[in-house]
Amino acid sequence: MSDKQKILVADDELYIRLLVKDILEPEFHVLEASNGEEAVSIARTEQPDLVLMDILMPKLDGYAACYAIKNSEQTKDIPVVMLTGVGHEFNRQLSQEMGATAYMTKPFNPENLLDKARQHVQLSVLPTPELGPNSLSGCQASANH
Repeated sequence: MSDKQKILVADDELYIRLLVKDILEPEFHVLEASNGEEAVSIARTEQPDLVLMDILMPKLDGYAACYAIKNSEQTKDIPVVMLTGVGHEFNRQLSQEMGATAYMTKPFNPENLLDKARQHVQLSVLPTPELGPNSLSGCQASANH
């Protein structure tokens, strides 16, 4: 478990946390928070590689929790992906202003969630620009003889 990357799932709905955990747990160590205050606290103590954050939660909503995580020296480099049932453009923009890295709406496709988690965990581990090994290959001038 110690070699698995950590993902914090912050959602006040237990069944959402359990569903996300079932999807991610084979590959990642999943931490859980049931409200925004708990999410900020766990992010500080556990230093997860990614936070999946609901917007509508008690004690501290997802916007405020995201802002707190992204504006703390201790946690500012942790990517935060908003995972919420609120799909309005205003909410996407506000999430981005609060520091969210990405935005996904519920209901979500399990494979898309896993792909998004892999992508953002990879970005947090490798802070270099995304230039894959094949980014320049394939530019062969002599493809046709």
